[in-house]
Amino acid sequence: MILLKNFLNIFKIADLRRKLIFTFAVLIVYRIGNHIPVIGIDLQQLQSFMTQKTGVGGLFSYLDMFSGGSLKQCTLFALGIMPYITASIMMQILSMSVPSLEQLSKEGEYGKKIINQYTRYLALAISVMQSFSYALVVENIGLVLEPGWAFRLMFMFSLTIGSIVVMWLGEQIALHGIGSGSSMIIFAGIVARFPHDIITTLGAVADRIMDPIIAVVLLVIFVGMAACIVFLEKGDRKIPVQYTRRIVGQRMYAGQSSYIPFKINTAGIMPVIFSNAVLNVPLFLSAFLATRFAMFKWISESLTPTGLVYNAIDFVLIIFFSFFYTALVYNPEELADNIKKSGGFIPGIRPGKKTAEFFNFLLTRLGLVGAVYLACLAIVPNLIYALLRLPFYLSTLSGTGMLIMVGVALETAAQVESYLIEHRYEGFLSSGRMQGKGAR
Repeated sequence: MILLKNFLNIFKIADLRRKLIFTFAVLIVYRIGNHIPVIGIDLQQLQSFMTQKTGVGGLFSYLDMFSGGSLKQCTLFALGIMPYITASIMMQILSMSVPSLEQLSKEGEYGKKIINQYTRYLALAISVMQSFSYALVVENIGLVLEPGWAFRLMFMFSLTIGSIVVMWLGEQIALHGIGSGSSMIIFAGIVARFPHDIITTLGAVADRIMDPIIAVVLLVIFVGMAACIVFLEKGDRKIPVQYTRRIVGQRMYAGQSSYIPFKINTAGIMPVIFSNAVLNVPLFLSAFLATRFAMFKWISESLTPTGLVYNAIDFVLIIFFSFFYTALVYNPEELADNIKKSGGFIPGIRPGKKTAEFFNFLLTRLGLVGAVYLACLAIVPNLIYALLRLPFYLSTLSGTGMLIMVGVALETAAQVESYLIEHRYEGFLSSGRMQGKGAR
């Protein structure tokens, strides 16, 4: 009853209500686009082909998770948001290595606007490359009704336009909705597969394809994964900060104590999204080359979600992007300088350079623990899936899918919680910690 009351408080705040309605409306448009098929594909043969566990079929089945089933149906939004995320990663790396872009990134809102425009152009180029590769793959394996350049150009144009529209929808969520636009798009795609996975599992148990004990094991793994992700996202290290007495005008303010929370997983779920966005490029290329050259067939079959090579690369990339994203979000020197300007200090550590070194050491140590923990959560379910030899792929059971699904839900809930607390309402995540009586 209390939880329901706290949930209804969400709709009492006009700004929050408007943001939620807008976000849901954009996601509905995104889901509608996932049901508009591209012309020229034999959908029945495509869906049959993607039921394969290995090879190109297994690869497309995995990538289908991020598009919410649109890749399997070859719809307008088949590429999803991944080209834009890949472009964002590349631009962030270039902004740290190319002097002109680095200078542009320091020019405030103007520089950010120009870099965002470059990111869109790069996303367009990646969309063209991936859609053309996809067109050649489906044509070479005999899934096209009328092969030829007319089909290739139409297919490439349709998927590229769809990818740009998805990119625009994500930006609209970030500007006018709730949550991160790209993350919400991926979240919607994964959640949309949830009913399908439940029905598929129950059907496999009923047809005696899957042992009921294995189904129970999968349920335990699912719940355990969710609990581990919540523990990882909520865990933090609180650094105490002491502020000295200050005299402002004719008034004296006593010293205060506060703390800075550093999460165990300082980068959130972004390393997982970044890793999969980067892996999508070689996955598409290897799938395309495998249809033409026999030497690439082994590479394509090795780069499957349940394969050792794929999971090893994914593990390393998640750790790398954890440190990379932490470096983008946290600046130890700037943080130490802000504390010093505010008259604060960390007990036992001198203000200034020593404080910055302490923050750098702390972020490195916490970042390593969080990165390894995050990488293990991402790949362990995939390895368990391979050991159980399941006859189909469950997107919601994959480590990547679980991390994104639970992580985005927690981040969005935290934003909603902050709105509720700001307006003196009791939050649904912090019920019992405050006794809000209504907005003032």
